[in-house]
Amino acid sequence: MRELIEKANVLQEALPYIRRFHGQTFVIKYGGHAMIDASLRASFAQDIALLKYVGINPVVVHGGGPQIDAMLAAMGIVSERIDGLRVTDDRTMEVVEMVLGGKLNQEIVSLISKHGGKAIGLTGKDANFLRGKRIERMLTKKGTEVDPGRVGSIVAVDADVLSKIVNAGFVPVIAPIAVDENGDALNVNADTVAGHVAAALGAEKLVLMTDVEGVKDGEKRLIPSLTAARVAELRAAGILDGGMIPKVQCALDAIANGVKKAHVIDGRVEHAVLLEIFTDSGIGTELIG
Repeated sequence: MRELIEKANVLQEALPYIRRFHGQTFVIKYGGHAMIDASLRASFAQDIALLKYVGINPVVVHGGGPQIDAMLAAMGIVSERIDGLRVTDDRTMEVVEMVLGGKLNQEIVSLISKHGGKAIGLTGKDANFLRGKRIERMLTKKGTEVDPGRVGSIVAVDADVLSKIVNAGFVPVIAPIAVDENGDALNVNADTVAGHVAAALGAEKLVLMTDVEGVKDGEKRLIPSLTAARVAELRAAGILDGGMIPKVQCALDAIANGVKKAHVIDGRVEHAVLLEIFTDSGIGTELIG
């Protein structure tokens, strides 16, 4: 009986949010530990299926860095990273496409289907809906200029392709591979793709799943809510650094381009997406304009 009462209380708390967000689009970047741990994978798929069931339109963009690392290592290919971006030669790009666009993408599609959703896997090659351009040069930590190869940035997103899939009742599951003007595949950061997709769709929310609680202050305490001005203060003070900088910047860019709110949440928590969206307190950091 106690368990039923607890479930009823949870549902009661979620109902106002379900009503508020009915018909809205949420773009969710799925990555990190949530893609590896079996119970976290299941809870994520359940969250996505439930969102669609209650009338919210989730769009998933997934990463897969550790899985690519493992495949490259198995093939004896050495991979280098600069500012979180993988230097990608032609051989590495083949592995990226095989892992992201093939194995991982279809595993996520199958997992969502297993838990009651209907999903369709995509890469930017499908109808060329993710168009990009090469990042021609980057600087190493030593200040050396290098060509990162087939690493790209996003130029345009064909939102119509995604809207048709969403309106047909499916969940798009997107591997972060774009195409350049010559039709060649480009390796693009998943956070970056998620931000551009969210902006193109006019999403209500962009949710970035990570392996940390969220953005923290100088005393290592979680910051529940952040504005662009506060982010600038944290950066100036050296509190916001490392890999969190591009993640937060991606969120702020999406907000500047029409996304209502962005959230950085801990994907190591079961049902993290629902807990952030359907509870008053949330579990991570929300970013607002």
